[in-house]
Amino acid sequence: MKSAIIVFPGTNREKDMQMALAHISGHTPRLVWHKETSLPDCDLMVLPGGFSYGDYLRCGAMAAHSPIMREVIDRAKKGTRLLAVCNGFQMLVETGLVPGALLRNRSLKFICKQIYLRSDNTSSDFTHRFAKGQVSQVPIAHGEGNYFINEDGIKSLQDHDQIAFRYCNKDGLVCDEANPNGSIANIAGVLNTEKTILGMMPHPEDSVMPQINGHQGIPLFQSIVEALT
Repeated sequence: MKSAIIVFPGTNREKDMQMALAHISGHTPRLVWHKETSLPDCDLMVLPGGFSYGDYLRCGAMAAHSPIMREVIDRAKKGTRLLAVCNGFQMLVETGLVPGALLRNRSLKFICKQIYLRSDNTSSDFTHRFAKGQVSQVPIAHGEGNYFINEDGIKSLQDHDQIAFRYCNKDGLVCDEANPNGSIANIAGVLNTEKTILGMMPHPEDSVMPQINGHQGIPLFQSIVEALT
């Protein structure tokens, strides 16, 4: 499986993502600078976490218009798989490739801690190695992770099985107490209608090795590798 990770000024999780994908797939992803205008041949594109352009204007807004993004958007629309994590998810909603918006955390504070996720979709290229309702513990680190979409949008996400992950407690209960940022319906990750794009706020790439925060992000990367190999 060939993969490419897009790097922006302010990105800080590209190496984490590179290590995670290399660990699971056995192939080291290419790092592609944001000023490039073309991508290498790849099966997977990744928009990693960090603080692109210092989060000026609005998180992900400037990065969404970087030169390389024209190619990313074009390939994504043609079906090349795209994974976007944290700041990458913020870029993703700015491009309109997935619906919704990411607002300031309801606490108005940056949050960095371990949280629990429940797997809701288990049939996509990103999620098929998860069991329905499986609970995973992975870290979050964001200031604007409060996912919002209107009532019609929520219904559409539910009708098309686009909700990949929800914040929950350790027993898998989706409740307000387990919601770290105020996201509507506790949504932590969403898919596009074709299930070829996943955007999520938590960092599964930082939970794939025992020496680095455990192994509970592994099913996501196993799903990708199995689907694209």
